[in-house]
Amino acid sequence: MTTAPRLSIGLPVYNGENYVAEAIDNLLAQTFTDFELIISDNASTDGTQEICEKYAAKDERIRYLRQPRNIGAAPNHNFVVQAARGEFVKWAAHDDLFAPELLAKCVQALDRHPEAVLAHSYMAIVDERGEVIENYDYGLDTDSPDAAVRFRSLMFTEGGDDFYGVIRTSVMRRIAPHDSYHNAGRKLVGELALHGTFVQVPEVMFFRREHPGRGDNLGSVQKVCANLDPRRTGQSKARLFAEYLAGYVTAIRRAPLSSSERLRCYGVLGEWLGGKPLRKAGLLS
Repeated sequence: MTTAPRLSIGLPVYNGENYVAEAIDNLLAQTFTDFELIISDNASTDGTQEICEKYAAKDERIRYLRQPRNIGAAPNHNFVVQAARGEFVKWAAHDDLFAPELLAKCVQALDRHPEAVLAHSYMAIVDERGEVIENYDYGLDTDSPDAAVRFRSLMFTEGGDDFYGVIRTSVMRRIAPHDSYHNAGRKLVGELALHGTFVQVPEVMFFRREHPGRGDNLGSVQKVCANLDPRRTGQSKARLFAEYLAGYVTAIRRAPLSSSERLRCYGVLGEWLGGKPLRKAGLLS
């Protein structure tokens, strides 16, 4: 492709031969076609490379790139963002599924709402066979014009999978890259919310696959973080949480907020710091 597409889809993958073909098929079947698919293979040792190379040979929208070593999931996610050429960028997991109109309706939503930084659809959870096992009700106030309300909702309300939304590339590159401390993906979404509203397309078009090999099912905080970046191996839970908290402090300080908005967001963070979410995560006794 010589002309930059409107949308760049980044698909970071490691040993994904079990589901990656199905994910690629779903993406290539989208009704919105003005996209590039950047597959970054994190030095897989299974059949992932062969599968992806076959797809890349058949569709010029696909760029297959292979890391010389396993750099971790978080750096691999950042790699595809750096390689993106589109006005919008979206991460796609190798094990998730997507309805044919997902991209079209998210791009349309962002075109209709220039103030919004992210668009996503409602989500369902599917099992290893791709069968729906749970529909998820999106209860977050990420569409509020008030940055502190958006931020508070993300801090105190569980769920949502906006991490896999369609995001304005210019905003994605203004915030901190995806990190590898505790719950780093949630911090990234929280930082996006400080920069603008989210638009939720009220249809179930994103299907998150639940299976034992999923990255957030690896067990302890330390194991999950080491999967995000091998350099985290051996780091304490206290450090991984401290960096998580510091990430929010920095995000609020850097965001395009008024002084009063910034103070209110710091207040939300202070309220959250001693709350149930930390005890539930095992970070407070």
